[in-house]
Amino acid sequence: MLIAAMLFASGCSQNVPEEDTMNETEGGVTEGVTEGVTEGVTEGTTEGTTEGTTEGTTEGVTEGAMETEGESGYNPVINPDDFIEVIDNPYFPLTPGTTFVYEGESEDETIRDEVFVTNENRLVMGVNTIVVRDRVFEDGELTEETFDWYAQDRDGNVWYFGEDSREYDEGEVVSTEGSWEAGVDGAKPGILMEGKPQVGDAYRQEYLAGEAEDMAEVIALNESVSVAYGSFKDCLKTKEWTPLEPGIEENKYYAAGTGPVLEMTVKGGSEKLELVDIITE
Repeated sequence: MLIAAMLFASGCSQNVPEEDTMNETEGGVTEGVTEGVTEGVTEGTTEGTTEGTTEGTTEGVTEGAMETEGESGYNPVINPDDFIEVIDNPYFPLTPGTTFVYEGESEDETIRDEVFVTNENRLVMGVNTIVVRDRVFEDGELTEETFDWYAQDRDGNVWYFGEDSREYDEGEVVSTEGSWEAGVDGAKPGILMEGKPQVGDAYRQEYLAGEAEDMAEVIALNESVSVAYGSFKDCLKTKEWTPLEPGIEENKYYAAGTGPVLEMTVKGGSEKLELVDIITE
C-alpha cells in the first residue's frame, strides 16, 4: 500500500505540474535546478570552510553531540540521553515496516534498490539505533545487502552509526568491505540529515579513516524534482562526496515528508536512481 499521507506533509510537497511549467530535464530535475551553481556547488558554498567543514556545521546539534577536537580533527561526543526512539526528520523519515523502492541505471546495468525499515534495533555507543536493510540488485541479481544503523537526536539530526555490508556474486558473499561500527577501531558516527539544514552547511556522514569518509554539503532548499513516484517542489539538495574516491560527486534530493527521491552521479560516473514506490506492510 502506498504511503499517500507522507506526500502531503509540510515542506517539499507533491505537485502535479501543468504543461509548460515544469520544463523537465532528462535527469528528471526541472530546468533551473542548478541555477547559480558552479560545478555542482552553489557560489560561496565553501565560504568560511575549515578542514572541509563549514562554520556552524553542528548548529542545531544537541550539546552532547557537538564536536570536540581529536587526533583526526573530528570527534563528536555522543550522549545516549540526547537521542529519541523514533526517526521523524521530514527529510529522512524512517517508519518501521516501510520499504522505499528506487530504480535507475549505472553504465550498462539496470539497478533496483530496496530500502526496508525494519522493526529491529541495535545498541551502538549506548544509543538504540533503528536497523535499515538496503538491498541492491543489478540486472535482477542481488549484488549488495547492507544493514544500516540510524538514530535521531532531540534536535532532529539523524545520525549514522555504521553498517554491516555484504557484497554478493552469484548468491555467495564475496566481501564485507565497507562494514564499520561507531565506537569500534576508531570509527565515529556522522550526520545523515540535519534537523535544521541551511545552505552552506557541510558535515561528515561517517568516519573511519581510510574506510568510511563520506561528506555532504547542503547546496539548495528550493529544488523542483520529478521522478516516477511523483513531482515535488521545495526539495533539499546536497552535494555528497568522499576523499577516498576523488573525482566522484553525487547530488541527492530530499522531499520533506517523503525522504530521498533522486540520486545522480554528476562527476566521475553516470548512475541515477529515482524513487518509484513506497510500500508499507
